[in-house]
Amino acid sequence: MQHRIVVLGAGYTGAVAAGRLARRLRREDVTLTLVNAEPDFVERVRLHQLAVGQDLSPRPLGEMFAGTGVELRLAEVTAVHVDRRTVTVAAPHGSGQEELAYDTLVYALGSGWNDGGVPGAAEHTHEISSRPGALRLRDRLAALEPGRSVVVVGGGLTGLEAVTEIAEARPDLDVALTARGALGDWLSAKGRAHLRKVVDKLGVTVHEHTPVDAVEADRVMTADGRCLPAAVTVWTTGFAVHPLARATALELTDRGQIVVDSTMRSVSHPEVYAVGDAAMAIGPHGRPLRMSCASGTPMAWQAADAIAARLTGVKVPHLSIRYFQQCVSLGRKEGLIQFVTADDQAVDRALTGRLAARYKELVCKGAAWGVGRPTLGMPARRRRVVRRESRDLTRARTGA
Repeated sequence: MQHRIVVLGAGYTGAVAAGRLARRLRREDVTLTLVNAEPDFVERVRLHQLAVGQDLSPRPLGEMFAGTGVELRLAEVTAVHVDRRTVTVAAPHGSGQEELAYDTLVYALGSGWNDGGVPGAAEHTHEISSRPGALRLRDRLAALEPGRSVVVVGGGLTGLEAVTEIAEARPDLDVALTARGALGDWLSAKGRAHLRKVVDKLGVTVHEHTPVDAVEADRVMTADGRCLPAAVTVWTTGFAVHPLARATALELTDRGQIVVDSTMRSVSHPEVYAVGDAAMAIGPHGRPLRMSCASGTPMAWQAADAIAARLTGVKVPHLSIRYFQQCVSLGRKEGLIQFVTADDQAVDRALTGRLAARYKELVCKGAAWGVGRPTLGMPARRRRVVRRESRDLTRARTGA
């Protein structure tokens, strides 16, 4: 009997996990099914570019996984039944539902935008955490007359990339950013200074220490009683995990993330692995890994390695997941690479300017290229370890 592996979600983490498993396991031993609602791989780290009118190259998942042994199933996941090890999926265009049975499940359904329960946010704001959301914002921005106002709510990485991209692409608009704290308050002094220089150059009005209490169709109300005009409001205050896990018996955090061990295995259901934003994993110094591609990709490597090792009876490898930098695009001509400690705390070193923009572009290209090519983009030392472990797996299979 072939061991049935089902991967839910073909974002960065799910696609990387599926591709890595395909390279580590033999087709005659396992079946690999990758379930995703869309036919194309979505470069989520570029959606702010899509929102301002830039065209992104299509990346059909069918082509990316052609010849790998991964079966792509285009469907929406509607339920996970961990008690009987099945998932329910709905085929496109209302053509019915079916159940897929699994022996091992990789849950990589990721996250979406989070309105935080702020009155009016769900009804009157735009999000760029999904391709449909970015396309809706693209149409709205394209229809805006010169001089109209755009407010980006949220001063994190997504908000910074969105506000600078919009301001650069549409210098004829009145673009503003609201941040709960100080602008870039988690960055080093050099990083903060460069960020301030860029937003000033782009003409972005920054409202610091300004939580938003409510949103209406044409304005944003702040906690200090001000009313900011906003023909378009873009909401970037954080992410919420996919709600599907809450309907299962999996052990979850208060945020709905699946609690996993160091191999990304569910602590309550060992046949389930969770990676990316859907999982709560602990990184260096006991800090939870943040929701990001920087966390999700090594989590996918670890899960795939652990699954392959356990199925073939070899020692389970453990990847040390740590951070090296935070990469921020500030439009197409400017960037910021903030170097960080292993647990994601800013250090004094930072790369800025055009060189940083090129660096970020290489990171984005590398992340997309690495999907389905699970060892690309890894440190050379780790690639050597993977090759050695692959040889061990082959020996285990053949009895050599």
